[in-house]
Amino acid sequence: MPEFVFYEEDGGFKSGSVMSDIGTSLQVEAVSGKRSKIKSGHVLLRFASPGLVEFAQASQARADEIDPDFLWQVCGPDEFGFADLAHDYYGHAPSAVEAAAVAIKLHASPMYFYKKGKGRYKAAPEENLKAALASLEKKQRQAEQIATWVAELKTGRCPDALKSQVTMLLYKPDRNTLEMKALEQACAETGLTPVRLLASTGALTSHHDHHLKRFLVEYFPEGRDADVKVSLSEYSHPPFANIRTFSIDDEETTEIDDAFSVVARDEGGWRIGVHIAAPAVLFDRESSLEALAAKRLSTVYFPGDKITMLPPNAVATGTLAAGNEVPVVSLYVDVNADLSLGATHSTIERVTITANIRIQELAARFTPEHLAADTVPGEFGRELAVLWRIANQLKTLRGDTAEDLTGKVDYNFAVENDRVAITTRQRGNPIDLTVSEWMIFANSTWGKLLADHGVAAIYRSQSNGRTRMSLEALPHEGLGVAQYAWSTSPLRRYVDLANQRQLVALLSQQTPHWPKRSPELVEVARRFELTYDAYNEFQRGMERYWVLRWFHQEGATRFAATVLREDLVRAKELPLVTRVPGMTDQPAGTHVWIEVADIDFWAPDATFRFAGRIDGRIEGGNDNAVQSP
Repeated sequence: MPEFVFYEEDGGFKSGSVMSDIGTSLQVEAVSGKRSKIKSGHVLLRFASPGLVEFAQASQARADEIDPDFLWQVCGPDEFGFADLAHDYYGHAPSAVEAAAVAIKLHASPMYFYKKGKGRYKAAPEENLKAALASLEKKQRQAEQIATWVAELKTGRCPDALKSQVTMLLYKPDRNTLEMKALEQACAETGLTPVRLLASTGALTSHHDHHLKRFLVEYFPEGRDADVKVSLSEYSHPPFANIRTFSIDDEETTEIDDAFSVVARDEGGWRIGVHIAAPAVLFDRESSLEALAAKRLSTVYFPGDKITMLPPNAVATGTLAAGNEVPVVSLYVDVNADLSLGATHSTIERVTITANIRIQELAARFTPEHLAADTVPGEFGRELAVLWRIANQLKTLRGDTAEDLTGKVDYNFAVENDRVAITTRQRGNPIDLTVSEWMIFANSTWGKLLADHGVAAIYRSQSNGRTRMSLEALPHEGLGVAQYAWSTSPLRRYVDLANQRQLVALLSQQTPHWPKRSPELVEVARRFELTYDAYNEFQRGMERYWVLRWFHQEGATRFAATVLREDLVRAKELPLVTRVPGMTDQPAGTHVWIEVADIDFWAPDATFRFAGRIDGRIEGGNDNAVQSP
């Protein structure tokens, strides 16, 4: 007569025919024909009938009929074996099927019974069971809630509970929340991304706000608006300089960092003043304004908007707006009539800003033709001509290795009523050259001043094409200067503000806040580089978004581009660099047409396809660089 065994293995129950029994172990064969060697101690039952198939089916069916709560109530508080409980449950010596059924039910009810050994169990304490059952009920309710939300999402409706959590779901996801589990399940069942699924339900309506919100959650978790009290420090009233000063900035600029003065010297030549806004004078190192600037590290720029490093009330106090009497850190340089440079002098003072000359207005009169005639019409025309002449000399002094910006293009975005206009501005023009050369001169001069006096500062150096920031006064090959310390934009960049603090301490004959090789200043440089790169990446992403919006707005279907390398191209007259998958091998510099289709503003991205080479060189504006049907 065959012998069968019911045994425990790998956390579950199995049954098989006994092929051999040597006392300590058995060799058994399952219904499938697979043979296994098991220890005798793992055997829970030995039986001769029914057969294995009938036994498995019958024992499971009997187990399904058993109420675990009833078993728990009758088993008592002491440890017990499954066969003993089966005897009490059935009221007679249990058959193999009956005993196995009880064992299966005990094993399947871990909330009711704690396993104590092979075939042995103990009833869970009443308080533990109540807690476990409550937890199970809660999970069931949660599963039902998730299923309800998933169903709603799949029909194109966003449940109120998810709609109020969109920020968390998309930008700070917590996978332990029911809302996130519902969204993930709905995405898995629909094949949509979270962004597109929520957009399909109306929970997201603005592509622009989505991209901005994602950035703000990561870098401005406390919100973009900051209203910090401006507390003036003891340095807020330095000596007053009675000179006429003017700035050169875009119309949209509110953080006006720099201004100029030009005074003719009796002995010939001029005394040029570069005057930089002095937030380091307006508030001290321990102020809440400093803490905010050290946290934000830079103003964030993106089309149609910006987030200032300092709050608006602080910007309004320190900006070099016309009519304001403000503290500045001034760099004066004596320039001889032959344009050779004389002595420089730096000081902390107050000035009244005479005028803000806007680039848009200046462009019409600060032209190569007027400069060639050595006459610039309008207010401060004479001073502007002098600044330009000396700026050219400064550029020459930087040497042939200095980067030439002539021919490079800056792009301006004007966003109004959800429409965008994209215009270009040639770099290296007289206005750009004048301002940039004087700022390079100031940053280089002050960097040398700090280094010569052993005062710690953050320098920006470049070698072999690699630019980095450190506390070492190393050369900047691209600019052709021996050292370069950002100092001329302290309202907009924290590195400039930090360097200004060190400069103010030096000029005031006070102990600098940061000593040489300061670990804190090293950390400022490190965090600034990471944050500045992230801000620039966000700006590039938003510019890409608005370029795609421009394509859609203008109905453009293809654009002219120049091949940079392989499948990478740069658009003509548009700030767009993109890859064109599948583009045939074209030499770098080749002018090509690129088709644009399937614009996805949520990405933001589009499908770009190679549409052929362009004969001849593409010059000029959008009329011949973009085509519409």
